Formats: sequence, structure tokens, C-alpha cells
Amino acid sequence: MTHFLLLGVVAAVVLLLVGGSAFLHRMAHTHRGGELGTQGFTIQGFAYALMVLAVLFVLAVAYLFVQGSAWEGHLMEWLNIVVRLMHVTFGIAWIGASFYFVFLENALNRTDNVREELAGNLWAVHGGGFYYLEKYKLAPREIPKALHWFKYEAYFTWLTGFSLLFVVYYFNAGSMLIDPQVLALNPLTGVAIGVGSFALAWILYHGLCRTTLVKNNLAMALLAVVICTGFAWFYCQVFSARAAYIHFGAMLGTLMVGNVYFIIIPAQKAMVKAATEGLPLDPELGKHAGLRSLHNNYFTLPVLFVMVSNHFPSTFSHGYPWAVLAAIALGTAGVKHWLNLREKHQATGLVLPIAAGLLLAVAFVTAPKTDAGATAACTPNVRMAQVQAVVQQRCIRCHSATPTDEVFRTAPNGVVYDTPEDIIRLQDKIMQRVVITKTMPQNNKTHMTQAERDLLRCWIEQGAQNQ
Repeated sequence: MTHFLLLGVVAAVVLLLVGGSAFLHRMAHTHRGGELGTQGFTIQGFAYALMVLAVLFVLAVAYLFVQGSAWEGHLMEWLNIVVRLMHVTFGIAWIGASFYFVFLENALNRTDNVREELAGNLWAVHGGGFYYLEKYKLAPREIPKALHWFKYEAYFTWLTGFSLLFVVYYFNAGSMLIDPQVLALNPLTGVAIGVGSFALAWILYHGLCRTTLVKNNLAMALLAVVICTGFAWFYCQVFSARAAYIHFGAMLGTLMVGNVYFIIIPAQKAMVKAATEGLPLDPELGKHAGLRSLHNNYFTLPVLFVMVSNHFPSTFSHGYPWAVLAAIALGTAGVKHWLNLREKHQATGLVLPIAAGLLLAVAFVTAPKTDAGATAACTPNVRMAQVQAVVQQRCIRCHSATPTDEVFRTAPNGVVYDTPEDIIRLQDKIMQRVVITKTMPQNNKTHMTQAERDLLRCWIEQGAQNQ
């Protein structure tokens, strides 16, 4: 009876939230105060917020229902899938818009047959059609009602990314966020450090942008490299290396969405309001917003690398993961700088080779070291029974058709070691993740010893036979 009552309450709340969202969404199209072209955020924004609240409420109640059951792991896995897919989708939209508008700014025709009120124009062809775009120096004489605002892509990318951080790392902080070999932290302390670091990064960055230093591009870039390297080092001193990389990307993403929410959109609102009311426009608003947008453009490739970094342990498993992270971030930002210069027809012959050389140097430095005496030190004819004993003790709690781990209720990536044939088939993965990079077991939660890793290496080098 209690369950039916609870389900009734849940259904009522969800219907209220969804109904309120639909009502506000309709009002946004029938009232001038709710049109996107007037203020950029009014009734429709609240409608979206109610939709998000409805989804979060349903997920929270669903988790309470399945907690402690066999469905808990299944729910968390699908939550991971759905939130990750949303994050990638919104991220593509946001970064795509960033790339496009920076390209547009760089490629504008500013001289040939450009009207006095325009900053430039551009002819383009795409998808079988021709397009003609114009940029105004300040604003048109009359603001059109159908004015599109690029902001929800940024907001929902950050919200889904922050949610994914909780799903993957914070809900499982003891297993995914904290590595006792790096620093033994209480899970709540680790979460507080992670979230607090994002706020600190914004305060530092925003404070710098309010100084005259922001007008000196070279000095600002050098200082940004130093500060970002400091954050990379800090994260690697408190979190597992894999979590440190993700937090570095989340920190940059927070700076990006902070630029949109606190600087770019307010400047656009002020410009629209001034143009609508016939007041003088402050050109500095547009210049500063454009500069923050350019900063976001340089952050994009480092953030994209971090988004995929958890699939490549050769980067975060290095002895100095923070240095690898900082070098890759600098190299990818260098590639973006070259692309920006190329769009302005100012590309030099040095920027791209230097950036590519830095990335190639990272690949060389992170390559596995060969130990000439390693094979000679192996015990002859390591038996499958010895290998299987190690796998059963250190790996099988996660990588099995029926895992017993408290976090992974299904085998990660479908990798199972239940039989000797499974182990032989996945010997390359074992060599890469267990022997070379030592990133498995996750944060070494099962306390695999170096002797056990050497035993697996010897068995693989001896042909990985099932004697």
C-alpha cells in the first residue's frame, strides 16, 4: 500500500512539473516578455528548468526504489549512458557554435563593398545552398523579434557534465575518485575539494580578466598556462590520476560556462536593451564578451581531450600525469591557435609544427619502457593455474559474468575473465592495463602486488599458453 501511495505522489509531482513547463513554454510564445528576442531568458528558461527538475525527481525516486537490489547497477549504468549521451550531444552543439562563430569572425570580408554600419560580411555555400551573413559593428537600427540566442547549448553541456561527474566519480568516490596511494581522503572531503576547486578557478580567472593584463594576449596566455598547470598538478596530488584529468576538464568547462552566463549573455542583453530603447551602445561590452568567447574557443580542444582521456591509460598512468596533461592541453590549444590564424590568413610556419612536436614528444615520453633483464628474471614455464589464481583474487570481482563488486554490478566494458580462454583472448588488454600502465585494478582496490603483475607479464611473454 505504501508503494502505491508513493507512486501516486511521484506521478502527481511529475505531472505538475511537466504541466507547469508546458504552460510556461506556451506563454513564452504568446507574451512579448517571453520571446527569445527580447531578453534572451524569461518564461521559456523557467519552463526548461521545470523539465529538468521533473527528470531529476524521477531519477531520485527510481534510485530509492532500486537501492540495494540487482536493479541498482542496471539503473546506474543506464543513467551513465543517458547523461553521457546528453553531455556529448549538447557539447557538440556548443563547441560547434564556438568553432563556427570564431571562424566567421576570422573570415569576414571587412573591406569590399561593406556598408558603413557593418563590421563585415561573408558568402558561404553549404548543403546545396548559398548563404550571406552580415555582422553589425554595434546593432541594427531595429532589433528583430526572431533573434536566436546561443546559450542553452552551454548551460546544458555544463549541467549534464556536472551530473556525469556525480554519476561516475562522486557517487562512487571511494572507488573512482580517491586513490589511497595518492591521498587517503574521506569521500565527502574529496567531493568538496572537487566542487570547491571549480569555484576557485573561476574567481582567479575572472579576477585576472578584470585587470589590464587581459589586453596583453601573450602575457595572459602565459599566465593561463601557469595557472592551468598548477591546477593539473593539484588534482594529481589529491585524486586518482584518471579522476584528476576529468576534474581538469570540468574546471575548464566551468570557466567556459561562467563566461557565457556571467559575461557574454549579460553583455548581449544590455546591447539588445539599449538598441531596443534607442540608448547609446557601449562598444566595450561587445569587445569584452567577444574576448571571453575567444578564450572559450581555445579551451575547447583541451576539454575534448579530457573527455576521451579515460580511454587512454598511457596518458594518466605516467609517473608525472600532471605534466602530461599540461603538455597535451598546451599542444591542443596550440593547434586551435593555428586553425584560428589560418582562418584569418595569418598562419605562420611555426605554430603548427611546435604544437604537433609537443604532442609527439608526449607520445614518446609516455611510451612503455623496455627492461632488457625482465624476461631473464621470469620463472620458467609459468602455469595457467598460477595466472588464474591471480585473476580470481584481484580481477574477478569486477570482470565476471556475475560481479561481486559493490560498484560494478556488470562487467566494465563487457570484459570478463571467468575462464582460461577469456584470459588468453584478452592477454593484450591485460598487458596494457595491468602490467604496463598499472591502471587496473581500478585504483588498485584489490591490492595487486608487483610480483603478481610480473607473473602475468612473464606468462604473456612466454606465449600465454594454457598448459
